Amino acid sequence: MLQVKSPDGTLSLTFRLQEGAPTYEVARFNQPVIKTSRLGFIFKPADSFNFFKIVRSANTSFDGTWTQVWGEKKEIRNNYNELRVDLREIVKPRRKMILVFRLFDDGLGFRYEFPEQRNLTEFDIMDELTEFTLADDATAWWIPAYEWNRYEYLYQSNTTSELDTVHTPVTFETTDGLFMSIHEAALTDYSSMTLKNSGGTTLKADLVPWSDGIRVKAKTPMVTPWRTIQIADDAGGLITSYLILNLNEPNKIEDTSWIQPGKYIGIWWEMHLNTATWGSGPNHGATTENTKHYIDFAAKYGFDGVLVEGWNVGWDGDWTAEGDKFQFTIPYPDFDIDEVTRYAKRKGVRLIGHHETGAAVLNYEKQLQDAFQYYQDLGVRVVKTGYVGNDPSIKRIDENGQEQWEWHHGQFMVRHYRKVVEEAAKHKIMIDAHEPIKDTGIRRTYPNMMTREGARGQEYNAWDPDGGNPPEHETILPFTRLLAGPMDFTPGIFDLLYEEVRPNNRVNTTLAKQLALYVVLYSPLHMAADLPENYEANPEPFRFILDVPTDWNDTKVLHARIGDYITIARQDRNSDDWYLGSLTDENGRNLQAALSFLEPNQQYVAEVYRDGIDADWQTNPYAIDITEMLVDHNASLTLRLAPGGGQAIRFRKATLKDVNRLTVK
Repeated sequence: MLQVKSPDGTLSLTFRLQEGAPTYEVARFNQPVIKTSRLGFIFKPADSFNFFKIVRSANTSFDGTWTQVWGEKKEIRNNYNELRVDLREIVKPRRKMILVFRLFDDGLGFRYEFPEQRNLTEFDIMDELTEFTLADDATAWWIPAYEWNRYEYLYQSNTTSELDTVHTPVTFETTDGLFMSIHEAALTDYSSMTLKNSGGTTLKADLVPWSDGIRVKAKTPMVTPWRTIQIADDAGGLITSYLILNLNEPNKIEDTSWIQPGKYIGIWWEMHLNTATWGSGPNHGATTENTKHYIDFAAKYGFDGVLVEGWNVGWDGDWTAEGDKFQFTIPYPDFDIDEVTRYAKRKGVRLIGHHETGAAVLNYEKQLQDAFQYYQDLGVRVVKTGYVGNDPSIKRIDENGQEQWEWHHGQFMVRHYRKVVEEAAKHKIMIDAHEPIKDTGIRRTYPNMMTREGARGQEYNAWDPDGGNPPEHETILPFTRLLAGPMDFTPGIFDLLYEEVRPNNRVNTTLAKQLALYVVLYSPLHMAADLPENYEANPEPFRFILDVPTDWNDTKVLHARIGDYITIARQDRNSDDWYLGSLTDENGRNLQAALSFLEPNQQYVAEVYRDGIDADWQTNPYAIDITEMLVDHNASLTLRLAPGGGQAIRFRKATLKDVNRLTVK
């Protein structure tokens, strides 16, 4: 038996060999959290790599701090105790495997390492035997795996024993109020892990397979991704855990001066409303004239970039089934990209590029270097990628020249997504990936990997037959999808009802909630997703979108109940300002927010954007009250949240003029 504890001593992990098979268990305050669970592999053909003896073990510790290039918190402490166990098979061919366990105060990670060795060179993994046997039949929040629509499903909740096969991260609340999330970190040249219920409260790693059934094609030396378990006394503690980032390698990009968070607008929402088209024709959205209109708006209000979707040849016809037609260096005739980029530069705005692949990955990879060079020459610094296609829909040509069809989340695509990020870095381009591989913290290693979709975003409110995202959706995302990393949710819709163009759809929030999303749903690149005219018609609430930053010095969670409500306060990295966002589900409520995060002995102006007294997402979604008041760190504010509503606040240090003005009020 070998053991390692977290730095504060609250968590302990015990490793054992049971008849040669490696197992682990986890306790917190000496109470079981993960009961005895298997570790190991099955190789091809039916080769159980699972009978070992311990050759050596070592316990080490680390405590350091590193600085994020951008993020929800500037300085990250990386403090863990590590147990490293060297194993060798008991019988021939006596292959070697190393298990590494790292315990943090907020959870743990473990991975397998296969050193270079004569008896193991190239090998195929048919199954990973890793288990997570929960000590409690906890409530789980999850989305299904192996479905056609990738990660884009509404979250469901039920007990662990009722789960089937689910994507990670999956989040749990135990019967005694402990919160956990199981995920993975540093997914590199491996298949992504789903979790399959194998009986009771045992969830087993289920790696997304290649088309031939092999899970991972590997060669030594290699390491697997980290299997992660984040643990907290309250749900907010999961949000402020940086364990997944800490398990990724440090930044590999020496000069990061070109990597800059920001806000953008774009030719996008009008296509989702079906008032413009991605393809050519009389309603083509990506025209030179229309793009200049957006550039003028961006320049007037200080946006960093303008996204242009539908600019390149390939959108005509059924592009979701004919992605091979996409050309990434050939614009449509009515889009003069040279003129547009020159115009944007004169206005102090950058074009944000767009590479929709229609899941035709081979076509994209053939053009990848030229496509990024093309954008680099034009001064484009951000590219949004897309992989729309029903799973498994990724065409691959195998070693026999035959077509095969892969999942978005298997090893083939993990390699592709990483290739895109690395190639983009060579051209000083940041990536916003839609239909992505899930985030596992590689933004630490490649900070040009800015944000991604990977869940149901705002676009579902425009056209989904089920009526869009229910009000509880945004109160679940911070505790599930966003534990993996930033999300490009595309908030900021002001025209919540668009009966004339989409009579069966609407945005299922209040206007104030759309503002609060900018603080709660973290992304270093945030879109103001609505049409310019809807912002200019509502200048007062629009002010918050213009003010709110996308790069933070610190993050505090003030209220957290999964699926019900959440309040987050964040400190701007580039000023003394704080911002607060609070969301509720379909139920209205009042929450008390202590402002102890503010600097002591300093008065602040609270610029408050809250639901009107009679606001309701169904009956009166536009009602919003905008007011100012003086506060300090001893104050407590009542956050009035309407059904389906929210509240957004900017706190800035008060000037003498502010004090006199607001005191008179």
